[in-house]
Amino acid sequence: MDLFAERTILSVSRLTSLLKELLEENFQQVWVEGELSNLSQPASGHLYFTLKDSGAMVRCVMFRGNAKALKFRLEEGMSLIVRGRLSVYDQRGEYQIVCEYLEPRGAGALQVAFVQLKERLSKEGLFDEARKRQLPVLPRRVGIVTSSTGAAIHDILNVLGRRFAALELLIYPVRVQGHGAAQEIAQAIDDLNRMKAADVLIVGRGGGSLEDLWAFNEEAVARAVYRSSIPVISAVGHETDWTIADFTADLRAPTPSAAAELVCASSEELSRQVSDLSHRLRQSILGHLHLATRNLQGLSRALHDPSLLLGHLGQRLDDLSQRLDMGVRHNVRLCREQSDRLEQQLAGQHPGLTISRLRQELLLLSDRAEHRVISGMERHGRTLGEATARLDTLSPLRTLSRGYAVAERVTDGSVARDAGALIAGELLRLRLHQGTALCRVENQL
Repeated sequence: MDLFAERTILSVSRLTSLLKELLEENFQQVWVEGELSNLSQPASGHLYFTLKDSGAMVRCVMFRGNAKALKFRLEEGMSLIVRGRLSVYDQRGEYQIVCEYLEPRGAGALQVAFVQLKERLSKEGLFDEARKRQLPVLPRRVGIVTSSTGAAIHDILNVLGRRFAALELLIYPVRVQGHGAAQEIAQAIDDLNRMKAADVLIVGRGGGSLEDLWAFNEEAVARAVYRSSIPVISAVGHETDWTIADFTADLRAPTPSAAAELVCASSEELSRQVSDLSHRLRQSILGHLHLATRNLQGLSRALHDPSLLLGHLGQRLDDLSQRLDMGVRHNVRLCREQSDRLEQQLAGQHPGLTISRLRQELLLLSDRAEHRVISGMERHGRTLGEATARLDTLSPLRTLSRGYAVAERVTDGSVARDAGALIAGELLRLRLHQGTALCRVENQL
């Protein structure tokens, strides 16, 4: 149908459907690189996010089935390379990338997942050295969790058979790579702990790529090793291979063969240790026997003349008695001297002497206080007399006694100082040396 040959009116749904068919037919697989943002993971398990660069952005979705297969955790701002197909979401009429595969740009997905899980479990304390246990010196039974067909089990059996053939081995065969391998390994560790079937566990496999060894980087295996009450030796890959299980285990062996060597000493080495301990025990017993023989010989010589032994003991008793008497006398003398010294100190601190001294000090202080009071009163009396004389000299009453008078207006009590300010008929009160008089102004002179 040629939509542009004539005027054809489309519904929104029809237009969106045509665009969806166009995109999905021509962009069945695209690889896109960008920065992750607006990450959302609802309860459905689908992943929704946006890929963006400096010029544009595109919406992306990864459905639950593919999202569960991711080995690493998505984080805001992470640079990703996405493989998927273009589609149109009908409800919003927006095109989006339906992602089938994700990988971090610049680093493999497994490497990023390894680092993320290692950091998280380390913060939880699964790698703490303080919780790791010592291996038993001579285990009776060793549990081995590995593949029954791999090279690792043959290496372990050969080494243990050569070093200590009498050791009892319990093999728990599991898959060591591929889907479900981690769950089998974790289940094996839990089962052996529940049955208390071994004194020590060897968990591992031979070498391989990071993908081959990935089961030992799964969180399920790490937590099973962590909760194991039986000490665990991790023996995964070659010496340069490190897994999460290596960090969690009580001991890490660089190879499965090395794990077999670490689990117990060889029979030859144990024989040498037993021989060495036997030699040391024999020498110790001979030394004690020699010392006991010398003591016995000394006692035998003394018993030839019992009176000599009794004499020595009597002499020892006299010596101890003399030292005891001297010690008692010395202690009595020290006690007497201390008693005399304390008696002298007590006499110097007799309450009567203290009371007498305080009474003398009180009398002296009373005399001083009385003298100071009298002196103060005399000084204040002189000061009062001088002030009285000055006050009497400046007193207005003294001025009035010489014949002067003070004229006060009756209306407001103010003092009249200027005759020109007086009004005829105004009443004045004259304050004399003796009493007052009421006067009326007749005229100004």
